[in-house]
Amino acid sequence: MHYLIGDLQGCDDAFARLLAEIGFSPSRDHLHVLGDLVNRGPGSLAVLERLRALGDAATCLLGNHDLHLLAVAHGVRREHRSDTLREILDAPERDAWIDWVRRLKLADTAHGWLLVHAGVAPQWEAARTLALAGEVETMLRGPGLREFLQVMYGNEPARWRDDLEGADRWRFVINVLTRIRFVDAAGTLDFKVKEGADAAPPDLVPWFEAPGRRSAGTPIAFGHWSTLGLIDRPDLLALDTGCVWGGRLTAARIDGGRREIVQVPCAQRAVPG
Repeated sequence: MHYLIGDLQGCDDAFARLLAEIGFSPSRDHLHVLGDLVNRGPGSLAVLERLRALGDAATCLLGNHDLHLLAVAHGVRREHRSDTLREILDAPERDAWIDWVRRLKLADTAHGWLLVHAGVAPQWEAARTLALAGEVETMLRGPGLREFLQVMYGNEPARWRDDLEGADRWRFVINVLTRIRFVDAAGTLDFKVKEGADAAPPDLVPWFEAPGRRSAGTPIAFGHWSTLGLIDRPDLLALDTGCVWGGRLTAARIDGGRREIVQVPCAQRAVPG
């Protein structure tokens, strides 16, 4: 059985309860975690330990918080007051954990679903999304990781062009796969509005409602957007249901033509803001 699971963000206790609830067996089942494994919750290291112990039975994506861990570990960014990464950064196996995280994927597929942390640019079809993710994964796993992390942050360019190169190209890909929420009618990214879909000004739409979106024929599952809540459509699964904020941790079974949603309640581990 194959399960997708939304943002863990260091909530290891809820993660353990969800695995027990679905009766997860590493010898039989496979888990696909849609990014943001760490940060804000109290058990970031415990989450990584639990995932690594699952071995080939778990496939994890990189989210924006996981990239933040890499940036902090390499001295490119400072820790935020709300970060809960210190246990990883001070761990005897620190270097091994950072290497483990840097080798995670930015996009994947499972049982006909395209899996991403945040979303897909309106100009990309599924194959282009996977190819661009692969370009950035190569950079993250290569010898110039610190230099790459130094140019990773920023909101520009805000719109895809096929001729984007170098840092501009990589930054746009990362922003889409790990940060996107709203776009305008031309497919330009907006990072100001972070509320739910109903909060968008009239010139913006959620990325998955963009006119002419080229990935519209592909079922897509994503996390990242806790204020959106659970979306369970034949072509769309939004699975960040705000565990770290006191919401729920959600898993969706997707194999064999089945759709089964399983949730466990979560204690509030962080305060928005």
